[in-house]
Amino acid sequence: MSDLSTLPDGLDALEARLRQDLAWLELPAKSWVPPRVIGGQPVVDVVIIGAGMAGLAASGMLKRLGVANHLVLDKATAGQEGPWVTFARMRTLRSPKQLTGPAMGLPALTFRAYYEARFGREAWVALDRAPRETWMEYLIWYRQVLELPVRNGVTVDAILPREDGMLDLVCIKDGLKETIVARHAVLATGRDGLGGPFVPDIAKSIGRKFWAHTADDIDFAVLRGKRIGVVGAGASAMDNAATALEAGASRLDMFVRRKELPRINKFTGIGSQGVVHGFAGLPDEWKWCFLNYAMGQQTPPPRPSVLRVSSFPQAHLHLESPISGLEQEGDHVIVTTPKASYPVDFLIFGTGFKIDLSNRPELAAFDPHIRLWRDRFPVPAGMPNAELEGSPDLGEAFEFLEREPGSCPTLAKIHCFNFPATLSHGKLTGDIPAISEGADRLARGIVRALFVADREKHFENLQAFDTPELLGDEWADDETEEPSDLSSERT
Repeated sequence: MSDLSTLPDGLDALEARLRQDLAWLELPAKSWVPPRVIGGQPVVDVVIIGAGMAGLAASGMLKRLGVANHLVLDKATAGQEGPWVTFARMRTLRSPKQLTGPAMGLPALTFRAYYEARFGREAWVALDRAPRETWMEYLIWYRQVLELPVRNGVTVDAILPREDGMLDLVCIKDGLKETIVARHAVLATGRDGLGGPFVPDIAKSIGRKFWAHTADDIDFAVLRGKRIGVVGAGASAMDNAATALEAGASRLDMFVRRKELPRINKFTGIGSQGVVHGFAGLPDEWKWCFLNYAMGQQTPPPRPSVLRVSSFPQAHLHLESPISGLEQEGDHVIVTTPKASYPVDFLIFGTGFKIDLSNRPELAAFDPHIRLWRDRFPVPAGMPNAELEGSPDLGEAFEFLEREPGSCPTLAKIHCFNFPATLSHGKLTGDIPAISEGADRLARGIVRALFVADREKHFENLQAFDTPELLGDEWADDETEEPSDLSSERT
């Protein structure tokens, strides 16, 4: 983790302001969930799996609402959570710098406040977009200043239903197994949270040493002097292409199916609080219509990412060039397209991610019960979409729903707060613009469920509460004086 103790004093003043803001707002709220113990083991009210931006925002919102007894688990070492300093290879974020992101409506918690505290107002004005490393440092600071309960180096191997309606989370840390009993679990597991990287089947025709996905840990140093092929032209494809060129690749060929690169980011164009809060209220057919259209138009790579690649003379763009064949020839691969064939030494697939629950062994016990959109929604004519059809059909608090009602009631205790929630809730679970609103919706739903489940205990507390506001000495009863005869007085 970065050492924030060496950062400029401006952060000290910012943190003091944040503490004052929280105090004025009486935040975080007092802890109110009755503790539970089972077999001598304390029960955790909520376990969040993933300590990236979404997991931290969810943790911050739960703490804000008084759910103090929660944990955030992440398999990465501290400071390596999420994609920002691992497989993300862009120079800057694509989101505008002024977006408030996970700040939960607190000005002193925004990226702008953090950046100005570290580098000054003039530096903020000169900044185009947030450098990804600085964004990661901001998230580290966010976690520390809010004192969020993150445990690193913990892998969740399985989530299992219990007969008492709670969950067993089987975890591994440093080779040791631990089972955490939890009332709710939140999957804040990012873009591939219900599946994994998507690679076309044609990749099976060549050895694994010849290719990687953009989400893989790629040693770009060994690609120096090599001929590199990149499949796809999205943001990650461009960023990986640029990284390979900057590492010294002798030639780069980018293979794109489309006639031209997409130019318009459709959802950015209609971004509004209406979309953020209104999308979940759309009829199902309209949700499908919006997302199917936007996905069909495809999101363009950022202009700086394209220019980063095109500035190299050894970079070559091949449009209308889907890969029709891959063949090993000695120590390289021949890539065949409808236009020509190209020898490459290494191939990088920028082909995105897929939803495939069979890729998530930690959910194996629940997989047969999770309802997907294709299980209950007839696909509109002319709008087939495999990704949308395989999306989970979620409840109001991002909870999974049963394919067969009554078959697995515990399923509702697992909340899908990652990218595949988009069809049910809109873009609230992974992108910076609305992550606070998503975390708020999630946390309020969990708070509601916890309170309802503990209603008997809360009623007992209501009955037992006996702290008086009046002490009995404020005003005595007048028992001696008889009331005046008002009729005789009038006479």
